[in-house]
Amino acid sequence: MEIIKVRPRGYCYGVVDAMQIAKTVAKKVLEEGGGPVYILGLLIHNRHALEELDQLGIVTLDGEDRLALLDEVPEGATVIFTAHGISPAVFDKARVRGLTCVDATCPDVTRTHDLARELVDAGYGIIYIGKHGHPEPAGVIGEAPDRMYLVERPADLDGLPLDPERVAVLTQTTLSLWDTEDLIHAIRERFPHAIIHRDICLATQTRQEAAVKAAAEADLVIVVGDTRSNNSQQLVRVVKERAGKPAFLIDTLEQLDPAWLDGKERVAVTAGASTPSQLTRAVIQELEAIAARAGA
Repeated sequence: MEIIKVRPRGYCYGVVDAMQIAKTVAKKVLEEGGGPVYILGLLIHNRHALEELDQLGIVTLDGEDRLALLDEVPEGATVIFTAHGISPAVFDKARVRGLTCVDATCPDVTRTHDLARELVDAGYGIIYIGKHGHPEPAGVIGEAPDRMYLVERPADLDGLPLDPERVAVLTQTTLSLWDTEDLIHAIRERFPHAIIHRDICLATQTRQEAAVKAAAEADLVIVVGDTRSNNSQQLVRVVKERAGKPAFLIDTLEQLDPAWLDGKERVAVTAGASTPSQLTRAVIQELEAIAARAGA
């Protein structure tokens, strides 16, 4: 059995930056006798990374309503905003409460926030392609909640109160490239003059393309990532739908089922952009050991 190590895979620069920011802030605050440091929501969508932060004295406040979560942060404490971005209303409330705010928003997400404000100021209504319940859309749409509309499927376009001559489209950064194009096509049919901005980040795009390319030569694809990670889930989906190959998402080595490997000659391994590299290395090493035993 041959193991195909898909590249690129694993941590993207936005996740690396967010983790480094959190660790640096926590070290500084604790050295000065303060703390704990609070993170508003999941810094990144991987429980192993979050456990590492917990060991540094960082408290993660999990929940979709970021405004409500702020009430759990004590007066004068330090709060970190996650890589997914945050709405202006949350920023304002944190400042009013006198909290020390640290912004770990991914630069790609920040660019989408900036673009949303520019488009709204120019008089556009915005269709935002994203996933319901994900923190990134909540943050971006918070820039102008009365002018932005979250769309996940073509049916969501029905009845939107938009001027067909002044429509712009933004996208969540971690979506499937192909699914987004399908929905953009549906939008163009309804709003031919819409201005399209494809905001899927390069890390997401290249990982999806690499996974599909590797899957074409593999019998099976293993994706290492957290079930809460949208980009990890999308890797599984694009492999199944675009390459027509079986794919499994596993969070730890223990979830690897040897039965998946029966009769497989080539197995590809990739990882979501929020997956620590040591988790993926452990899976690859185990697969290589299985292959070695089978060939002995």
